[in-house]
Amino acid sequence: MPTRLDRFLPPTPLARRLSLQSVLFATGEGAFITGSAVFFTQIVGLSAAQVGLGLTVAGVVTFAFAVPLGRLADRVGPRRQWAASAFVGAALYLVWPFIGSFAAFLAMTVAIEVVGNAGWSGRGAYTLDVFPHDERVRSLAFMRAALNIGFTLGAMIGGLALAFDSDTLVRAVPWVTAAILFVNAAFITQLPDAEHDRVVASPAEKALADGSSAGSALRNRGFLSLSVLDGVLGTNQVLLNVVIPLWLVQATDAPHVLLAWLFGTNTVLAVLLQVPAARGVNSVATSLRAARISGAFFVLSCFVVLVTHDTLGWVTIVLVWLGHVTVTGAELFQSAGHWGFLSELSDPDRRGEYQGVSQLGGTLGSVWAPAAFTYLALEWGATGWVVIASVIVLAVLGMGPAARAAERYLARADRATAA
Repeated sequence: MPTRLDRFLPPTPLARRLSLQSVLFATGEGAFITGSAVFFTQIVGLSAAQVGLGLTVAGVVTFAFAVPLGRLADRVGPRRQWAASAFVGAALYLVWPFIGSFAAFLAMTVAIEVVGNAGWSGRGAYTLDVFPHDERVRSLAFMRAALNIGFTLGAMIGGLALAFDSDTLVRAVPWVTAAILFVNAAFITQLPDAEHDRVVASPAEKALADGSSAGSALRNRGFLSLSVLDGVLGTNQVLLNVVIPLWLVQATDAPHVLLAWLFGTNTVLAVLLQVPAARGVNSVATSLRAARISGAFFVLSCFVVLVTHDTLGWVTIVLVWLGHVTVTGAELFQSAGHWGFLSELSDPDRRGEYQGVSQLGGTLGSVWAPAAFTYLALEWGATGWVVIASVIVLAVLGMGPAARAAERYLARADRATAA
């Protein structure tokens, strides 16, 4: 008989193993990310502008390789690519303490981002492949909550190194990250094969892995449009991590220490509420419903935050906190809808490729939104917040037609394959 504790645990042994893997991965990554700004400037000797340029170049290169790496996962098997990427990524962190120039930093950043992208394509295709249909979104929600736990643990490790103000400790953090990520990679090799890791490809599947355009995810204009629109909805992360913090500092009288409470609240809510937010998302219709709820939270956050320019004291504090909570709601429901779309609208023989296409939309959102949203909010004030909310409303309205177009494309592809 299930116990009360079982409601807070992933539904199957495999989902629990993958949630543990998520904690391992995020702990390693989080340890390095927490102190990365200090590492790049004090240890590598870069300026903030050089760091920003390197990350931008890495993002552009990763964008270009997203679909080819997804196709590679379809060809070699998702778990194999995921495991290989995990080992290579862990090995790359061993090199960080020896990087001492911008050119080396740029090459290293591009390599880590491309390898990480290959791993995420394999991981995404694997999880869709290995979980039964009715368990996918719920299991992915548990894995997302586990990632937040891992990043919190990693932040504690990185914060401990920073607390001693020692270059030696900061220089050692990448090796700690590498050690954790090697354990993570070994853990992945012990996971069971997914269907596309053990089934020999048919001649048709070999043709698609070699780049045949028939049935290609890039030709599925509905799915491509949906990915871009979902990427717009996913800019809740820009609001969460960039715009609201800058607004708090420059446009309100709220104390700066409130930022710590905002991010702490976001982490707690992401751990506790991601699974409930994903409950019942098991079809295109329910995925669209999750997207609409996400959009409603996003718009509500815009209107709550915009009034804090004219409030004072505790009223400002409460409203900024409420704006951060509502944008966290946008994050949770957008994630659930995103997983549902991938589950329902990916060609089972091209799941890696569809993972790559879905990443294109998210990458596009992360490129334009920080500059555009920051300018609109801080330069245009209330009008800018209304424009941001309008962009989100338009994106949500376009998701329904795009999803239906993606369904029609898959139906035509199925008929062509049968013929």
